Amino acid sequence: MPPRPDAAPPAAGAAGAPFLSWLRTPRPDAAPGVWTFGHRPRPPEEPDRIPGRQLISSAVISLLCGWLLWSLLWNGYLGHYWIWPLFALTPDSWREEGIFAVWVVYGYYVLVALVLVVVFGRLGRWPQVWRRWAAPALRRLWDDSGDPAPTAPATPDEDPAEWPRLRASGAGAAADRLAAEARAGLMNDVDHARIGRAWEASRVRPDRLAAFTDAVVKHGAAACAHPSGARDVPVRAAVHDLATRQVRIGTATDDERNPYGHRGVGAALDPTLLGTSLLAVGPPGCGKSARLVRPVLESLCLQALAGRTAVVAVGAAGAGLAPDDAFDVVVRIGRPDSAYDLDLYGGTDDPDEAAAVLAEGLVGDIVAGLPGDDGRRAATALAQLLGPFRAAHGRFPAVPELRDLLDGSAAATGALRTALAARGQEALVRELDARERQAGRPGDPGPLLSDRLALLDRPAFAGSFDGHVNVKKGPGRTFSLRTLEHPLRVRIDLPERGHAEASRMLARLILAQFTECAAGRADRSLFACLVLDDATHTVTPESVRGLARLRSTNAGAVLTLRTLDDVPEALRSALLGSVGCRMAFSGVTTWDGARFAEVWGKEWVETRDVTDRQVIAHEPLTRVTHVVRRVITGRAVTAQSVTVRKVERERWSASELAHGVPAGHAVLSVTSVRGGSTPPVLVDLER
Repeated sequence: MPPRPDAAPPAAGAAGAPFLSWLRTPRPDAAPGVWTFGHRPRPPEEPDRIPGRQLISSAVISLLCGWLLWSLLWNGYLGHYWIWPLFALTPDSWREEGIFAVWVVYGYYVLVALVLVVVFGRLGRWPQVWRRWAAPALRRLWDDSGDPAPTAPATPDEDPAEWPRLRASGAGAAADRLAAEARAGLMNDVDHARIGRAWEASRVRPDRLAAFTDAVVKHGAAACAHPSGARDVPVRAAVHDLATRQVRIGTATDDERNPYGHRGVGAALDPTLLGTSLLAVGPPGCGKSARLVRPVLESLCLQALAGRTAVVAVGAAGAGLAPDDAFDVVVRIGRPDSAYDLDLYGGTDDPDEAAAVLAEGLVGDIVAGLPGDDGRRAATALAQLLGPFRAAHGRFPAVPELRDLLDGSAAATGALRTALAARGQEALVRELDARERQAGRPGDPGPLLSDRLALLDRPAFAGSFDGHVNVKKGPGRTFSLRTLEHPLRVRIDLPERGHAEASRMLARLILAQFTECAAGRADRSLFACLVLDDATHTVTPESVRGLARLRSTNAGAVLTLRTLDDVPEALRSALLGSVGCRMAFSGVTTWDGARFAEVWGKEWVETRDVTDRQVIAHEPLTRVTHVVRRVITGRAVTAQSVTVRKVERERWSASELAHGVPAGHAVLSVTSVRGGSTPPVLVDLER
């Protein structure tokens, strides 16, 4: 029997039968954002649907009327005329033949009763009562009776638990090993997704097919393991379906403002939706982290273990986005016990690219106030120093070294000039000369860059960004976003307490590096996602353009904001337009609600205007009747006129978003990378 609507897959490590049932459950096609596991599309909408109370009352009244009429006929209170057809159609001799006559008479009684049932059933709409309440109740009773066996395909060639694609390619031994471990309960959903991903990769590279088969035959469900060796996250707090890569975040309410097909169904997110990026806005305590960020991050970590995703989570230290064991790399900026450093330059070797990204992180939030109204001068100033320094030392400068160069230190500049002259880099010496000439001009960005860089040149951050010169942590302990080509799980903790401005600057830098590195990947088969728990003061003109580019690079970002006031006013509409998924939590202000209402647009709705008008009587008898009714009721005699028309109204108004969204709910609209979209839906995040 099919599962109930919006059922949940079995937990990882469950017994073989539940896992096989989950694996064999079909996933029907559904609109974007709908939880597909166990989903049953709703029946077509009935525009003229009769209210339930009216339908029940009419059915009961018709039943009583039919029962009364039959009782009157049976007891002879209405005479015996209703038996005349029987007497007219049968000879008198039949009524004397005993049992045969009795059967004929009672058959006639049954026929009359059936006629009454049909007539009064149509009057009382009994078939609608059966379809609406009786049939679903019996179906639920049948589905819930006993423990139904898992649904299995008709033939082994169609059973995904038998790995038919491996058998068709000649890897029968590997398929037998995997099927046996699935039946024994030794395989979970992560193993199935990971081995499926490895199989897809081996089909692209036929030379790896033999190695894949040998690994599966030898290790079974543990084959093709993630580099960390983990096969699951320590704790699962959300419901996941790795077959479709979905995570369930709530249930669409049965509200008339929701589209009919979404009422009562599960709401879910997956990489096809996150690939258009998601923006969530809501005040503190509304559930952005607990009900959105954590489930999505948990899902991305599971997909990373399956070899399908690379995820970078950025949040304040102590935010508790996920336990440390759920990540491969944890960068604790400002903590001396951090095992990894952060590369300020994003792992690039190009001085111009490094300068552009670093300038975005340092002064991207005040770029509108800089001369020229952009950050090109700041990027040029940094490039004039980063290029010569890398040519002279084979690396980019550390934070103190770059700050000295921006301050125009004679010692630092002289040492760099000497090193360049010794290497014969005359062109780069001219770059250094140009930086010195521009340093004294009005509007030079050097002092501003130096002041911003001073926020990172603090004792608390000593060694947090100098992995290339700090040998205490060993080689390869500097994390760079260039590693997005690998299925890594990364968490970066920002020092929010005591260093709020530095944390915002680092968040802005990481966002800039992510958009740059995601677009520059040679292998885009992995979905890359950045989860930024608090995007306050990180949205800049360049980052908005970068978010719009992520859709075509198999990457996306999840950003949360307390309010849109944390974004420059000129960028608020652009930010909402650059992301495909938008989420307004309960408690947003009317100003934020107005922005969401504008981007969600309007729709055509049918309205009914009822007008009461006083009836003027001209005949004496009618006037007397109206006077009597007015004395009795206290109101004048009126007549109603109903006008039905179609008007264009906002899907969600600013007032409804600010005051009509209950606590624990949010209004969500999604768009897939292929262009499919779902209008805003009110979602209960606690179901």
